Amino acid sequence: MKRCSLLLCALAVLVLCVGTADAEEYKKQTIRAATANPEGSQMTTAINKFKEIVERDSNGQITVQTFYGGSMGDEQANVKQLRNNEINLGVMSTGNLTPFAPSAGIFYLPYLFPTTDDAKKLLRDEEFSKKLADQIARESRTRPLGWLLGGYRVLTNSKHPINTIDDLKGLKMRVPPVEMQLAAFRSWGVEPHPLAWSETFNGLQQGVIDGQENPHAVNRDQKFWEVQKYITDVPYLLWTGPFLVSEQWYRKLDPKTRALVDRAAREALEHEWNWIAEQEQLALRQCEEHGMVKGTPTDLPKWEKQARSTWPQFYDKIGGKDMVNTALKAMGQLPVESG
Repeated sequence: MKRCSLLLCALAVLVLCVGTADAEEYKKQTIRAATANPEGSQMTTAINKFKEIVERDSNGQITVQTFYGGSMGDEQANVKQLRNNEINLGVMSTGNLTPFAPSAGIFYLPYLFPTTDDAKKLLRDEEFSKKLADQIARESRTRPLGWLLGGYRVLTNSKHPINTIDDLKGLKMRVPPVEMQLAAFRSWGVEPHPLAWSETFNGLQQGVIDGQENPHAVNRDQKFWEVQKYITDVPYLLWTGPFLVSEQWYRKLDPKTRALVDRAAREALEHEWNWIAEQEQLALRQCEEHGMVKGTPTDLPKWEKQARSTWPQFYDKIGGKDMVNTALKAMGQLPVESG
């Protein structure tokens, strides 16, 4: 009996030592993570899950310090801080990375993603992801470990339903000052109004503009039902955002820590993808409950054809036609024609 007790004690000590040794393999450090967005957003949802995984699986040796709600500046300020290794991790919209890494603009090609499942397939493709991440790292000294997904940007307006592409003509639509988005609207026969985001609600309220485009969750959070009536489901652009790290910091990580960071990022992003899908469905229901009416044009193939005709003018900025074809191949789509 005494021998059995001694054996059990020895085993307990061994397990404790192994666990302690495993924890000690991680260098004690703090990861500084920032986003300009508030708690409860899709950005903080991803960072919080990353923090949970890293701190749990390193047995507390690695902690994640978070800075939310713009406490470290706006999204482009966060990119600059990553470039200078002032913070280690940042999450923002893709549009605020493109001034530093033009190749990230590939995700702004209208109708690149026929469905959200196509987007997930591409973002899980190791060849494409590594190729794009390496290019972004060369351009910006930051590296995406993956990409957040949001909803498709839908059109809203206060005038009338949009049943065909011709119904869009004459409407004053606010569109972000992003070249590919502006080009898409021009291909549909309208001149977009790149009004500042901070002025958009007042612009809609005062009739300076008739409509705008954003995912359902944004439309809900901004309470656009107070100034908009009609929702038009035109899945021309899927919201994306990089889960971005400082390249200088990332390259200096030891292999074990880097592997943990990579895995935590993948799991955090899968978590965010599921979370935002639920939020988008909930947000649409809430918009409809507040009187908004959703419709889908009967001529969607025409919208897609005309918007995709703008692609060639952007190839040089987003890594070339080969990068676009790599993405299309990963999603099982036909390549763009040469010439």
